[in-house]
Amino acid sequence: MSSLGGLYIGVSGLNVSQAALNITSHNLANVDTKGFVRQQAVLTDFNYITWGSSHSSSMQQGLGVDFATVKQVRDSFLDKAYRQEIGREAFYESQYTAVGEVEGLFGELEGEAFQDTLSEFWTSLQELSKEPDSVVARASLIQTAVTFVERAENISTQLNDYQVNLNTQIKDQVNRINEIGENVKQLNLKIRQYESTGVEHANDLRDQRNSLLDELGKIVNITYKENTVGIVTVNVEGVPFVTEDTAFKMDAIRISETSEMLKPVWVSHGNADVFNLDKAPSSLNNNDIGSLKGLLSARGYKQANYTDIPNRDNYESDALYNSAVIDYNNKINSSVIMSVQAQFDQLIHGIVTTVNDILSPNKEVTLTDGTKVKILDEENAPVGMDDNKTMGEALFNRKSMDRYSEAQEIDIINESGGYETITARVYNVEDPTDNYSLFTLGEIEINENILQNYSFIPLSSNTGTGDFDVKTAEKLLSEWQKPFATLSPNTLTKNNFSDYYNSFISEIANRGEQLKTISTNQASMVESIDNQRMAVTGVSSDEELTNLIKYQHAYNASARYVNVVSEMLEHIITKLS
Repeated sequence: MSSLGGLYIGVSGLNVSQAALNITSHNLANVDTKGFVRQQAVLTDFNYITWGSSHSSSMQQGLGVDFATVKQVRDSFLDKAYRQEIGREAFYESQYTAVGEVEGLFGELEGEAFQDTLSEFWTSLQELSKEPDSVVARASLIQTAVTFVERAENISTQLNDYQVNLNTQIKDQVNRINEIGENVKQLNLKIRQYESTGVEHANDLRDQRNSLLDELGKIVNITYKENTVGIVTVNVEGVPFVTEDTAFKMDAIRISETSEMLKPVWVSHGNADVFNLDKAPSSLNNNDIGSLKGLLSARGYKQANYTDIPNRDNYESDALYNSAVIDYNNKINSSVIMSVQAQFDQLIHGIVTTVNDILSPNKEVTLTDGTKVKILDEENAPVGMDDNKTMGEALFNRKSMDRYSEAQEIDIINESGGYETITARVYNVEDPTDNYSLFTLGEIEINENILQNYSFIPLSSNTGTGDFDVKTAEKLLSEWQKPFATLSPNTLTKNNFSDYYNSFISEIANRGEQLKTISTNQASMVESIDNQRMAVTGVSSDEELTNLIKYQHAYNASARYVNVVSEMLEHIITKLS
């Protein structure tokens, strides 16, 4: 029995050494395979035979070595850190890419710079103020005004198109998330089936699943855990995504019936939103993870305009204004594209309305019912050079709404407090709820009457003398130099038109630099974590070749041991016979 037991010990060494050689060969064959995690043979003692006991030992004899399992060499903490930080890197990378696209539209680094268009418009106003009766100066003003509107509209259109085109990337990422979810579910089932015997581990399948989790962690914020039978359940943004037997689907649907923009939703949860974008993303809130959220945040949820920037004059109290500022920071300013749309539109709106209000000034009157309205200020309005001395012609018009209603009789309260009926042209005010009433990009055009006849430009005095209105020409220049607005409610400095644009471009550049810095730092952190992971999981060909030699020697030693035992048994049997 003892001799036969010794033979078994040698055989167990042969079996274990052979298995270890197979594992080492598998590691070497996958040294360049992405996502492969090196595997190790875990060896253990086989059963013992107890012959008796004494005061010093249990008098046991071992029956050799046994093969326990094939272990993957992983660090779960590094895996979780990697998937979180690569998601954060992808978030800021998406933002930085959007800033780069936006910067290119204004042409300040290359191409036709919008600042040149502003300068040309300003120069044409200066030349016109010197020679208001010059046909050349008037033609130059009209031409630069046309160029100004066309260039601004072109930038706005490209911004809007880029914003909508991000839908393609969003849709692609949603589809990829669904594919990953289905693949993880299928791998879960295979791993559970493969490991159900309790004999082997499905390590290669686990490598595939972990690679999918790495990719998913880059797209969205995930949490996950593995149960006792090898099933991994995954949550996305705190919502179950992959369970033991189901992979829930996402879809990308329109934000509203009138919007072209898409948003990710959970199909199985009644099209509930995947992301809550009510708070500005930040590391402090831990809501700045995933390239998909980065795309949504950069894109925003609508095409913004100047009305989205809170103006203190439009709010009755500081509390209401402060609430509007918080809402602006969370929803508008957090979006690269929406903040640029709103700030650029504010500049165009400021220039257009300033020039219009000088050429066609309004005054406010109070109706007998207490309502305040604006009407054309006929006492101070300049007139054109045409035979009818036309007044009220603005340089810029709204495409869908006239500047004034037709002349009509209205009852007002005069300065002495009495009632008076006057004939006036009532100004059609801008209504934030009606985009067609706004002097906003997409709704602005040059006055068709002035385009056809330059004499309609109102630069003459309405006193009937035929003299040019010097004050109007001077006001066009002085108002250009006056501060008209802050860049956003987060800044205190009011800028004139030229300084506003410079600050606007600088803020885009600064935002891009900040995002680049964060993205670069995140990339360094991700690389550091990945290097630590690779130090644990990566296959070293030198180390594996060393193991190969070690197990080959162990196999040879076991073989020689078996030969010795076999020869010994043969000798004993021969002698006995």
